[in-house]
Amino acid sequence: MIYLCIVKQFRQQFKQQNRPKKSQIVIGIAEVTTALNTGVALDKILINNKVSETQFNEVIKLANTFDIPLQKVPPEKIRGLNIGDNDGCIALISKIKYQDLQQVIDVTVESGSPVLFVMLDGITDVRNIGAIARSAYALGAQAIIIPSKGVGALNEDAILTSAGAMEQLAVCRVNSLMKAVDTLHLNGIQVYASEMTATKTLTDIDFASPCAIILGGEENGVFPALMKICDATFKINMQNNFESLNVSVAAGIILYEIQKQRN
Repeated sequence: MIYLCIVKQFRQQFKQQNRPKKSQIVIGIAEVTTALNTGVALDKILINNKVSETQFNEVIKLANTFDIPLQKVPPEKIRGLNIGDNDGCIALISKIKYQDLQQVIDVTVESGSPVLFVMLDGITDVRNIGAIARSAYALGAQAIIIPSKGVGALNEDAILTSAGAMEQLAVCRVNSLMKAVDTLHLNGIQVYASEMTATKTLTDIDFASPCAIILGGEENGVFPALMKICDATFKINMQNNFESLNVSVAAGIILYEIQKQRN
């Protein structure tokens, strides 16, 4: 009986911790549309998958325009947030102000700082993302590039793990990492991918030129098609026949090597 009470209490605390505050939610089709049109930074939009999609046409169109993730979810998920009348549409306000990639490139180049961006592909653990941001900021990177889908939400846990670095770095959310690489190349920025099967090692790469580093999730690594359009891939040399590092640890090693070369 005591065990069941503890489990029930834990589940209740877990739900409360993971339920966003009402101040962080935009409720209803009209309100979400207004938020989109006025540039409110949104983490994602949820729409009821049991309601006709035509009711959400404007929201869907604007979400696609601004590269904001949109999810069709069961009505139970929206009801579970306990937010009353919502038209089957809510949006979660982001704690991060996302920036346009080309504008960030322009500002960085104009500042005279050597470009160093970090691109995340398939990294879903928000604490890893926060730790990567912490190393990135400490070691001279100016921006983190993330896809609108397939990456962990930049929520409070990510921000806390980053020790504030997430709020200092430019964060660019893009609809396609492939297109982001094209944009980087058009601006003269080399793109390198960390891949443990690469033939070149980290120290074989000359990082003096403006560059961006792609880090993949620990399970699947960097998406193969994305790797093909990179300028080079590299691996981190490891001892004792060990082939795996936590991605945030790998990020720190890579960024330190870049800083060492540039200094």
